[in-house]
Amino acid sequence: MTDNRFDPSSADGRWQRAWEEAGTFVANSGSDKPKSFILEMFPYPSGRIHMGHVRNYTMGDVLARYKKMQGREVLHPMGWDAFGMPAENAAMEKKVHPGSWTRANIEGMKAQLKRIGFALDWTREFATCDPEYYGHEQALFLDMYEADLVYRRQSEVNWDPVDMTVLANEQVIDGKGWRSGAEVEKRKLDQWFLKITDFAEDLLDGLGDLKDWPEKVRLMQENWIGKSSGLEFSFDLSNGEKLPVYTTRPDTIFGASFCAIAADHPLAQAVTAEDPLAGPFIEECRRGGTTAAELETAEKLGFRTGITAKHPFTGEAMPVFIANFVLMDYGTGAVMGVPGHDQRDFEFATKYELPIQRVVASDAGQADAPMGDEAEPGDGVIVNSDFLDGMSVEDAKAEVIKRAEADGWGEGTTVWRLRDWGVSRQRYWGTPIPFIHCEKCGVVPVPKDQLPVTLPEDVDFETPGNPLERHATWGKVDCPTCGGPARRETDTLDTFTNSSWYFLRFASQPEGTPFDADEIAKWMPVEHYIGGIEHAILHLLYARFWTRALAHIGKIDVKEPFAALFTQGMVTHETYSLGDGSWLSPDEVRKDGADWVTIEDGHPVTAGRVVKMSKSKKNVVDPDYIIDQYGADAVRWFMLSDSPPERDLPWSESGIEGCGRFVQRLWRLFDSYDPNASGDDKPLARKAHQAIVAVAGDIEALGFNKAVARIYELTGAAEKAEPSEARNFAIRTILHLVSPMMPHLAEEAYAKLGATGLIADARWPEHDPAMLVEDEVTIAIQHKGKLRDTITAPKGAPKEDLEALALASENVQRSLGGADIRKVIVVPDRLVNIVT
Repeated sequence: MTDNRFDPSSADGRWQRAWEEAGTFVANSGSDKPKSFILEMFPYPSGRIHMGHVRNYTMGDVLARYKKMQGREVLHPMGWDAFGMPAENAAMEKKVHPGSWTRANIEGMKAQLKRIGFALDWTREFATCDPEYYGHEQALFLDMYEADLVYRRQSEVNWDPVDMTVLANEQVIDGKGWRSGAEVEKRKLDQWFLKITDFAEDLLDGLGDLKDWPEKVRLMQENWIGKSSGLEFSFDLSNGEKLPVYTTRPDTIFGASFCAIAADHPLAQAVTAEDPLAGPFIEECRRGGTTAAELETAEKLGFRTGITAKHPFTGEAMPVFIANFVLMDYGTGAVMGVPGHDQRDFEFATKYELPIQRVVASDAGQADAPMGDEAEPGDGVIVNSDFLDGMSVEDAKAEVIKRAEADGWGEGTTVWRLRDWGVSRQRYWGTPIPFIHCEKCGVVPVPKDQLPVTLPEDVDFETPGNPLERHATWGKVDCPTCGGPARRETDTLDTFTNSSWYFLRFASQPEGTPFDADEIAKWMPVEHYIGGIEHAILHLLYARFWTRALAHIGKIDVKEPFAALFTQGMVTHETYSLGDGSWLSPDEVRKDGADWVTIEDGHPVTAGRVVKMSKSKKNVVDPDYIIDQYGADAVRWFMLSDSPPERDLPWSESGIEGCGRFVQRLWRLFDSYDPNASGDDKPLARKAHQAIVAVAGDIEALGFNKAVARIYELTGAAEKAEPSEARNFAIRTILHLVSPMMPHLAEEAYAKLGATGLIADARWPEHDPAMLVEDEVTIAIQHKGKLRDTITAPKGAPKEDLEALALASENVQRSLGGADIRKVIVVPDRLVNIVT
């Protein structure tokens, strides 16, 4: 090697082409090697990749390359989660077709990903908007329908009257559509559902087997599934009707002081007919928030109905309110208010001056202590509760349920927070739901030989709403059962369905069916799945459900799709803004002394918090620009270094510059390789063998920053060492250890050193177990309390040998200056202290 600098501008593209021409990363299902399926959550084709993508895929890429070096057959694919509202919004705003906008974005992002040198099997690439892909999805949906896992019923939805589509609860902000800003209406529409609740128990139990998932993700899913045991009973109402409620805390029943019902509860509708003031309040509730988070923080409001509920034990008449914090979708749409031990009920009772009674206390002596400024939801002993007094919470729950069942007014019940998955979306850019509506035959499945039901290309986005409903011909078909005139279903599937089985299509891609079960068995479950914590609940839960459902109907033999899950941190950057609140990008500002100013005119700039990179705040860094400056390997190295991978990674110019320098530093080290060097350097050789094992363990554990630190340490030791065979071994070791992280540099150096083939195909270096054992130690020598020298000695050397070696040191003799030695204290393997 003679080149003084590594040139990524020529090397990166050259080695990327070499990998592609050689098919280096094409997975071979027929291989007899053990299989590893490494997968990062596939991206939405928004137009540009961002540094979050780069970090995510670099982690998976290092793991995939490492597994290959360990002799495994690796499947590391890439595709595109391509359906969804952003494409339709672009169609309306940019006057383009969603398909052409999406395809153009895919081409641009694919080119960007290739520049970073990811070890991806591009032969398995697909986009979820490909008719072939969504046609197979339609077939699977029909299979689930035939297995009674799909049904259609009328459901209340959030309706945006401007965008003319259903909105998820999370898309309703302060009662308005997240995009249009229009007042959201409650409507009842016929919607398609998947019976995810049939698998609630199995989904919950399965979390216990996911030992390689983050605990916080398992807990989030557990809470979302929401299994709870309690009492279901009905209050007798003063109007002669009954009010069913469910409570997880029957132990607190003597603390009940009111009942509350949802604005959409049938009783609320009846009250409206009698009391004209109820109607405006109900409308106000409908305009409020619909998510659990919004309801927690919103002011608790109620409307007294004039109806009372009879307490089942005391006979007390409790007022019934219509309340804005109760939803029909949860439980029975009615709650028993216990303000002493539920914060939401406490706030409501305080506002409407309702009784607040303590019925659970830390001990019996606190029964009459006044309540504080908030509810007391904790455990304790039951007080002020008649026959329950003195019982524990659990014993009291059991006793109330026992009496309710014995007297016939209630029963112990297990309920689930999880609701069936509503998959209908009133939009164009999604998978058409494969059903036909016939006035004579009803709802009829599309015959499988007519799949895929493809989206029409000639659609109009000038008018808000679903273009499929307005299309002149697409919806008009013959009924497959009677042959009479019929119409297609115009709803499309929730895009979460696209990502609920894509990993199966990556593993197996036969032409005529969605996948082959035998091929799936070779690759599944995914060995490592990497993605953001924002997908902890819905995507991961739906993917687990689809896998179970497909196993249930005999399509596959695997139930859990992802054996190990890793949620990486975000890439963050400082924000910059002008006095008018407008944001500036990092390439529009510069440092002027201690202050920030605009590059264009020197206008003062305010540097804000370091937050996640986002287009809205313009604190993004273009990966292409950084690659142009420093090369792909410097970018990859930056993504792996410093921060633990589960934590956020702050972007810094000094950081990427340092990574660029280390690339060149490694190149110089490789350039110093001397094939003619001889001689030994046992400590350096030992460091190299230890690094082989330690870096492998770090990568296996996804501790990339630790692996980086070990490579830095070994590099420093090799740089300082004299030429020797041990030094050459250390250099070769570094070359292999760094190759999953800096693959272009590694390939270039591997070729320059005269190796044949690609380092991407090379094996992970072997270590000598004997070299892992430290048989020499460094001993500190002290005189007058100060370190005077260090010596290297065999581990476990006798005290007299260590004393002799210490006294033979020139530095020690200089410090002694001929003084008489009174005592020598030897701490084996650690210290020699000389006292004069």
